[in-house]
Amino acid sequence: MAEEAKNNGTTAVVPAQSHDNDGAAVGTAIIAPDVVQNPGLPPHRQRVTDLDPKREKRAERIVYSLFYISIVGSLGAVLAYMFFPIESGDLGQIRLHTMFVGIGMTLALLAIGIGAVHWGKAIMADHESIDERHPTPSDEPTREAAAEVFELADKESGFSRRTLVRNSLIGALVAFPIPGITLLRGLAPQDQDAVTLLKHTMWEKGTRLSRDLGGASVGAAIKASDVTIGSVFHVVPENLDQATNVLDEKAKAIVLLIRLDPADLTEPEDRKDWSYNGIVAYSKVCTHVGCPVALNEQHTHHLLCPCHQSQFDVSDQAKVVFGPAKRPLPQLPITVDSEGYLVARSDFEEPVGPSFWERLK
Repeated sequence: MAEEAKNNGTTAVVPAQSHDNDGAAVGTAIIAPDVVQNPGLPPHRQRVTDLDPKREKRAERIVYSLFYISIVGSLGAVLAYMFFPIESGDLGQIRLHTMFVGIGMTLALLAIGIGAVHWGKAIMADHESIDERHPTPSDEPTREAAAEVFELADKESGFSRRTLVRNSLIGALVAFPIPGITLLRGLAPQDQDAVTLLKHTMWEKGTRLSRDLGGASVGAAIKASDVTIGSVFHVVPENLDQATNVLDEKAKAIVLLIRLDPADLTEPEDRKDWSYNGIVAYSKVCTHVGCPVALNEQHTHHLLCPCHQSQFDVSDQAKVVFGPAKRPLPQLPITVDSEGYLVARSDFEEPVGPSFWERLK
């Protein structure tokens, strides 16, 4: 026998002998009278491409045309790279190069995306289905069923049947990486040794440290008296504007100038003359992948690279304290001239920028 109790419109069914030592019911099964019913799947709504073969054919033409446009964009980026060279350093030429290469690569990727979405929305089979979950690992019949699902997907998408769509998509995917491969060639000159190229910059003995005003602009030279404790200056060589390739030389020579309390500096004996009254200069180029290290935490004396969060301790030879960088920032030896201006004692004594396999030559 079972006991029934009604409470607030619900019926509780309790087994007659399900009681604990105190005589209370152990469990209660609640059956709600207003359970939400499964609404089921909504009525299928056919698309215009399902009803009109001409619309379907038109949608197919749009899809493979977009894939062909992607191919044109990829090839256009390569041609823009070839016909708008930037070796001259002319800013107008660099702007044209960046604009047309960017337009080509954007067109290549955007056309693939739009074409794939339109293919799925207008051409692929459109019907509701329910996939039942199965325990893993699957048995042999289940794996065979999965293979049938892939075959069905191929049939419904028309990937094998619609040859123009399929071949144009394959062509677009093959062409899209070409601009990237082409651009890799221009990462460094092919006729110069990488160690020599990155180790030697425009800094040399007696070169004054000047403010970086952005682009190819050089500001006034900096006196040691202008640098207060905790301040940070973005610095370039005073003669930067005389370089043949200004931006290339700036990318290697740019420096962060910081002043700390001399008591906070940890310096080895052979580098004690690389700073001046607590003023130190370090390369601004991160040793991870070359991003600009431009964020300074004054209280911790840490420099932060915003790209991948590498942190360098300025008070201890810019050693890595966090992040993926593996080497400290190269230090620029500095002193002052007879007029009190900060000048370089020499060039960097190691290559600037990210690590590379030839670096230890």
